[in-house]
Amino acid sequence: MTAAKLFDLAGKVALVTGASSGLGARFAEVLAENGAAVALLARRTDRLAAVKARIEAAGGRAVAIGGDVLERGAMLRAFDTAEKTFGTVDILVNNAGVVHAGRAVELTEEEWRRVVGTDLDAVFFWSQEAARRLIAAGKGGAIVNISSVLGYGVAKGVAAYAVAKAGVIQLTKALGLELAGKGIRVNAIAPGWIVTDLNRDYLASEKGEAIKREIPLGRFGEERDLDGVLLLLASDAGRFMTGATVVVDGGQLVAVRG
Repeated sequence: MTAAKLFDLAGKVALVTGASSGLGARFAEVLAENGAAVALLARRTDRLAAVKARIEAAGGRAVAIGGDVLERGAMLRAFDTAEKTFGTVDILVNNAGVVHAGRAVELTEEEWRRVVGTDLDAVFFWSQEAARRLIAAGKGGAIVNISSVLGYGVAKGVAAYAVAKAGVIQLTKALGLELAGKGIRVNAIAPGWIVTDLNRDYLASEKGEAIKREIPLGRFGEERDLDGVLLLLASDAGRFMTGATVVVDGGQLVAVRG
């Protein structure tokens, strides 16, 4: 079997949260390039429109849906719109996330709930909705959650984020186990330092250079470095994988943990 056929997503419908920029936009475009029709969800509708336009200009199919992953109405609208436009969502990529910076003793209850709500709670509820609809349609599917290497080892100043991402890893195992009998695979990606527009300046700083020295491959990741693992987990290439979290960090976690 050729690689193109192995990773082919023709006939599949994908829904990507946080798809307006960065990794989410990249995920959506990669899925579309490999044959999936893609529903894009994010709060910034102007940026969503630009991602949709790029996908369509490349010959793909996409629909843009404005909304916040914390709003149940937005979740239902996203799935309903995807179904009406393309059919049942076969692939869900739980990419939407927020970060914070600040010591734990200074973290407000509001900020804690915002981060954990977006980075963990929403992953569960969106996965739950995807699974319910797949089961009702009598179909299998793939859910891909985006965790982080900070789900394995924490750093100072990111308590809520690290806890949420660790929760995503455990949630991936739990859902992978429960949904396996329905043909729904649930896996996760735990990226290390990937350069995006949000962190480009920081990673180019002196602090960024210090971080880079801790990465065995000697560089930060690029958005394209997650293309392969995304396609593996979303396609039949990964059909015997569920409950797994794949670390993509240039070897940094191995170097730290030994």
